[in-house]
Amino acid sequence: MISYEGLEKALKKKGIGKTELSKKLGLSTRTIAKIAKGEKLSQRSVQKIADYLGESPNVIMREVSDNRILRILREEKEIKLPGGLYHELQVRMTYNSNHIEGSRLSEDQTRQIFETNTLDTGDGILVDDVLETVHHFRAIDFVIDVAEDELTEDIIKHLHYILKHDTKDSALGWFAVGDYKKRANVVGGRETTKPSEVHKHMKALIDEYNAKENVTIEDIIAFHAEFEHIHPFQDGNGRVGRLIALKECLHHNVIPFIIEDEKKNYYYRGLAEWSDEKGWLTETCLDGQDIFIRLLDMLEIMHE
Repeated sequence: MISYEGLEKALKKKGIGKTELSKKLGLSTRTIAKIAKGEKLSQRSVQKIADYLGESPNVIMREVSDNRILRILREEKEIKLPGGLYHELQVRMTYNSNHIEGSRLSEDQTRQIFETNTLDTGDGILVDDVLETVHHFRAIDFVIDVAEDELTEDIIKHLHYILKHDTKDSALGWFAVGDYKKRANVVGGRETTKPSEVHKHMKALIDEYNAKENVTIEDIIAFHAEFEHIHPFQDGNGRVGRLIALKECLHHNVIPFIIEDEKKNYYYRGLAEWSDEKGWLTETCLDGQDIFIRLLDMLEIMHE
């Protein structure tokens, strides 16, 4: 979809209409018709109009996602709308995702940081809990910005960098912030992919996933499970994995899912048993999708 809202505002500011604009610039009736229908103009036409109106081409003609949820998130993010879908996604996903990984911040404290950029506490909260909360807000912003881009290793590594930079882990020489792990690790007693093989396994996983023509929520859940089994980073794999799942849901017009902290035992069981039983993790993620649907309903946002 193409939005010409910026063009309409610029014309109004200049006090002229589309007919006068077309005469002054020698635009064809077909070009004006495209604007009226919300169709894409050639870059040459956009630049010509932008130069005349003294605006950026990106203001004059802006591509808008066909995905209603992503479109709303981007609009609310841009205007910093309080109490909407963007606001609630930030607070609820950040609180639950961080709590699953052991953060001591409550949902109210998470909300306070997002809404006021302050935190009043006498609870001995760890500095890293606060940092990683703020970083998670920025990571969700990044996901919204790149949602429609094809998934790459660079995007995944950048998510890890956003989450872990400036934390105590970043001061450790062996901890690779924004890059794959340098030391082998074990999760829940289970061996994960060796550091020397991570790139090969990640490339194969991403290539196979990106080759799918019609990505479903089951495909996204499967990618998430395989990503967590590879466990490519020294730490932060769970949060990065859930952010990737959010990005891919937004990319493929699938309603996202939020795994609640109170369901983490079911979630962990689903990941641990994925190779033998895929239903447990699938059902937990679909339950998380129902949670997101209830949020959409509460905000009266239409969904299929």
